[in-house]
Amino acid sequence: MDVGADEFEQSLPLLQELVLGADFVGLDIEFTGLRSNLSRPQQISLFDLPSEWYLKTRQSVQQFTICQIGLSVFSSIEGESNKYVAHSCNFFLFPTTFGILDSEFSFQASSVQFLNQYGFDYNKFLKNGIPYMNEEQEKKIKHNILTGNWSVHSSPDKDQIKVVIDEVTRWLDLAAEGDWMTLPGIAGFQAFEVQLVLRQALPDIWTVLRDQGVVVKKVSKQHRWYLENTSGDRESCWKEKILLSARGFSVFFQMLVKAQKPLVGHNMMMDLLHLHEKFFRPLPESYEQFKLNVHNLFPVLIDTKNVTKDIWKELNFPRVSNLSEVYEVLNSDLNPSKNSGPVIIHASKCEKYVETKYPHEAAYDAFLCGSVLLKVAHLLLWRVHGASSIPELSFPLYLDVLAPYVNQVNLIRAGVPKINFSGPDYPSIRPPILILRVRRWPGLSEQQVYREFQNLCKFDVRRLTRSQFLLLTNKFKDARTILREYRGHPTLQVSLYRHWRHSPSVNCVLQVCGVVTTWALLAFLLGRPGP
Repeated sequence: MDVGADEFEQSLPLLQELVLGADFVGLDIEFTGLRSNLSRPQQISLFDLPSEWYLKTRQSVQQFTICQIGLSVFSSIEGESNKYVAHSCNFFLFPTTFGILDSEFSFQASSVQFLNQYGFDYNKFLKNGIPYMNEEQEKKIKHNILTGNWSVHSSPDKDQIKVVIDEVTRWLDLAAEGDWMTLPGIAGFQAFEVQLVLRQALPDIWTVLRDQGVVVKKVSKQHRWYLENTSGDRESCWKEKILLSARGFSVFFQMLVKAQKPLVGHNMMMDLLHLHEKFFRPLPESYEQFKLNVHNLFPVLIDTKNVTKDIWKELNFPRVSNLSEVYEVLNSDLNPSKNSGPVIIHASKCEKYVETKYPHEAAYDAFLCGSVLLKVAHLLLWRVHGASSIPELSFPLYLDVLAPYVNQVNLIRAGVPKINFSGPDYPSIRPPILILRVRRWPGLSEQQVYREFQNLCKFDVRRLTRSQFLLLTNKFKDARTILREYRGHPTLQVSLYRHWRHSPSVNCVLQVCGVVTTWALLAFLLGRPGP
């Protein structure tokens, strides 16, 4: 089911009911870009500590925006053992433009090309996207609306308002009291915005929002006063309605937070960064504060990338590169618990994915996330108890067996493989750092070093000194390959990096200590009295 701005407000009660009755919620988000064009020193690197990774990625999150959110709400079916129904929805989003609020964001060509390849509907995103704002933006808008310190700022809105006022003014010159006209094609919070401007500009009209558009009626000033003071459509009421409409998807985000249901994603770190930035508050500079905020918003996070990566090799499953392939393996005969696993059905009005695959459509990927979670949890339970002694199956039981993976979110290209949102991060399990010493090759750059080794493996390079570089890969076999291939090389000497031996700062301290010790010894010897 696809939901745009026109359908969103009417769907909110149903969405709230679904979330409150859910066991968990699958999530996937599509963005206008992933990585900004950072300068070389600011690029994401395997050398980065989680805090460094966060500060670099924070810039990209502030630069790009969300174009589609997919949610798949999974609920167990009462009276039927281990059977779940999934309600899957796509939400097309577009940042709120209202009054002083006019967001800026970028498109990354590769991301646009990628989404085009999978049939993403940019018309729905740009023309019918659901508005949204974070708490900081909401406070500003709310203050301006409720205090009357409000005006239209964006040029397209100003042009539209001017056309509407001119049209209504011309009609008023000829209209009699009690006559009315309709302004069609104005919907959402823009309809409230138009009414607000018209009522402020023209004292002898009254406005009402109908299905066909905004209806403008010519009234006397006395009748206008009466309507303002007795009508259920008072200005204070529909100012609140303006705010509610302008908040858009942020209203549902708050519902999701209050429900406190487990949130499930696949490689979901970027999703969490954008959820914080776009719907909660601007990302803080402090990495630890970010972790704390996310944990308070969503106390139970499960990243299926982290879970499957941990158990995949143990089960001798074939190598996979994306969520769809993970799902296919778990649905195949390679999965020994396939026949006893959970039954998952699609809800009515959500049957789009029953027969057809839609990779990288947000709701489809959210459905895959939830399905993978249930199948992996069942597989883990099957391994613990065996096929014949599995206890009565339920989602709380699945959650128990997934406990070691809760709040552990996969991290791509960093000094640690995952982030722990409910405590300190785990120490790195990356391969050892290698040090490259260069002889008879003056002016060698990091890029040249990368090109020299790129045919052997993927790794990151960081300059240590003028003639020394650090090399780091995320695979132990690649580190062994480099050490083997460059053993005895006349120009490029590679060995294991030892901080106490190779660090320039340590060497500097040792040299200073050596000089001090030498001078102290000389002073002692020269200061001794003669025989």
